[in-house]
Amino acid sequence: MASLHIPCTTTTTTTAPSSATRPSSRHHFAKPSRFITHAKRSNRLQISCSDSQKGKDSFRNAGTPRDNVDRRNVLLGFGGLCGAANLISTHTASANPVQAPQIDKCGVATNLNTGKQLDINCCPPMGKNIIDFKPPPIIQTRTRPSAHRVSAEYMFKYNTAIDRMKRLPKDDPRSFMQQANIHCAYCNGAYDQPGQGTLDLQVHNSWLFFPFHRWYLYFYERILGKLIGDPTFALPFWNWDNPKGMTIPPMFVDPKAAIYDAKRNPANMPPAVVDLGLTGNKDPLQVVSNNLTVMYSEMVRANSDIYDFMGNPYREGTLVNPGPGASERGSHVAIHVFVGDPREPSGEDLGNFYSAGRDPLFYCHHANVDRMWTLWQYFLPNNKLMDKKITDPDYLNASFLFYDENAQLVRVTVKDCLDNTKLGYDYERVDLPWLDYRPPPQTAQAKVMRTVSTARKADAVFPLKLDGIARVLIQKTKKGKADELLVIEDITVDTSKFLKFDVFVNDEDDNVGELDKAAYAGTYAQVPHKTNDKTATTSIRLKLTDLYDDMDVTEDDTVLVTLVPRHEGEGVTIGGIKIIENPTPAKTS
Repeated sequence: MASLHIPCTTTTTTTAPSSATRPSSRHHFAKPSRFITHAKRSNRLQISCSDSQKGKDSFRNAGTPRDNVDRRNVLLGFGGLCGAANLISTHTASANPVQAPQIDKCGVATNLNTGKQLDINCCPPMGKNIIDFKPPPIIQTRTRPSAHRVSAEYMFKYNTAIDRMKRLPKDDPRSFMQQANIHCAYCNGAYDQPGQGTLDLQVHNSWLFFPFHRWYLYFYERILGKLIGDPTFALPFWNWDNPKGMTIPPMFVDPKAAIYDAKRNPANMPPAVVDLGLTGNKDPLQVVSNNLTVMYSEMVRANSDIYDFMGNPYREGTLVNPGPGASERGSHVAIHVFVGDPREPSGEDLGNFYSAGRDPLFYCHHANVDRMWTLWQYFLPNNKLMDKKITDPDYLNASFLFYDENAQLVRVTVKDCLDNTKLGYDYERVDLPWLDYRPPPQTAQAKVMRTVSTARKADAVFPLKLDGIARVLIQKTKKGKADELLVIEDITVDTSKFLKFDVFVNDEDDNVGELDKAAYAGTYAQVPHKTNDKTATTSIRLKLTDLYDDMDVTEDDTVLVTLVPRHEGEGVTIGGIKIIENPTPAKTS
């Protein structure tokens, strides 16, 4: 069981991204936790359409090409997976933004788990004309509430809106199933990139993940408000990052409610605590502590530059799935897996791309994912994180199509959604207990040294089939504390399986069910999905700078890396592990 206290936080800062090579507390509130107030934001995002980011998206994975491949050879998955790395290219990158899909060319989507074509039509109705988005005047800011704190009045209003959405004609683009199918079409291969032959359009595992889902929820929310005649209506967010919100929100478990979905994991109904680390630990206090550690890691500790959080660049004509950010492959994936029903053939509803939007909880979950982006952009202390602006025009001008509350087809761009307040909504302020949840320092080295004496060196281990816990010695770039990154290369996976492994550095014990310790470095995860040969290859990187600060590595020129699979059986082969100097070193203050 975790001992619960919230330690003091030390911080580091990093600069804006460079072009260097890269891979694709324990008491709940023992001391006052950070509280986000309604104070005016500082350091607002300034848009500059410079071309400074071009050339910085060579998958950001050491030894990984930026070439493009046919969609039959690429990876489609929820998180943790970047792209098939060493395949022959048949497309040439055009260095232009990804364009909105051509709805009249929408095709049959695929069940990524079974590899079979879906027996449903995920394509939206044809629109007569497309208009460009113009933000409506904001009379009153919509405030998205915490799902665990809503009133009975709000629950009635929310259920009424969903009920009316379900009663709309099936061919109305605002109807419940048509809205759910948006995720199916954009994520299951129904759309090709315009002008790029049969190359899929994919909105996951890249820098498009946050903007696409922000727009998706924006229009979904406005449609619900229109249906009940309340322009101030706002979606709830499931604040699974706070101990008070780490169960499925009670209003979603009433079988008589319009927001109920029978296709959820019955073992994870309240009072089951969300397991963001997917460790399988049965101690709820330890799970809460693990969850706060996961949040601190993916929001602060493990990120070296902007792409570590946002995801890697994705341009017109380039390979899909260039690489997800820490939040997408972490807590985002964990909630999909936690809620999806294992009794269903493909983990429906929330556990599969094509069906995720059929569960109203999906939008509540993604509201919190969007909230994480907002917190990261504007509220996390600047001295903890790097520059958070992407000025690349290929990012800013990427576009999508959505139907609005009036059933009008609208073209939107990334640059128009960067500030949520300009879209007329904000979030209820709640505690952020993970913000200061830095793990306690690790001082004892005895157990580590005993393990080091029996661990194998990297050149004698890789490639490695990860079917059990593996420990390997990795050479540092310099002795002692240093600003370094751990690169795990050529992770080849069986894409038909759920796969996940955690990474520890100089772990002083073998209690792999506990993540709340200095040795926890990060994670890799995927949900089952389809590729042509059921395999895909990717790489990840994890920042070690803060980890070193939390343990004694003064005289070390090597570290012990432990890989802990959270899945059963085979399915993962790792090509190699190395440590490199951080190409975007921390600022000194």
